[in-house]
Amino acid sequence: MKQFWVLLALGLAVAPGLAAQQDTANAERLRAQIEERFSQHVQRELHLTPDQAVKLRASQERFGTQRRALMRQQMERRRALEDQMQPGVAANADSVKKLMDGNQAGRAQMLKLEQDEDREMAGYLTPVQRARYQRMREMLMRRVNEMREQRRGERVGPGARPPGQRLPGRRPRQGRI
Repeated sequence: MKQFWVLLALGLAVAPGLAAQQDTANAERLRAQIEERFSQHVQRELHLTPDQAVKLRASQERFGTQRRALMRQQMERRRALEDQMQPGVAANADSVKKLMDGNQAGRAQMLKLEQDEDREMAGYLTPVQRARYQRMREMLMRRVNEMREQRRGERVGPGARPPGQRLPGRRPRQGRI
């Protein structure tokens, strides 16, 4: 079980880097394989009926596409904000305000997306299945984020951080659940 999570998280953590190094089709294919494995794992662990599995896959596909688009937008805004906040360089107050407003709007959009997804899943999953699914997805995303942080810490050159150093304004993580 633990090996499944490690392999799946590793694949998700590596997939964005592959998009920069290889063509987008390969990265997309890898992401699809990882999502397929995760879906199979969810189906087994939650003991889904075939009907539930079909409906969950459709939801994952629809909301996953929207989620990835929102996450990309948020990442672009964060990078632009970091660029504005370079030490020793005067930041453009109007740009910073727009970026901060955009980040707040993006967080609200992400919350609404999660609520819409949960409301849809409530139509075909039991409350226990929904809670377990959300926990599984949260664990996967936490592991992916940890691996991304480790990879960022391993980078060399301008902008690289030593392992364990956090980004400015980010709170340290609390213990695992």
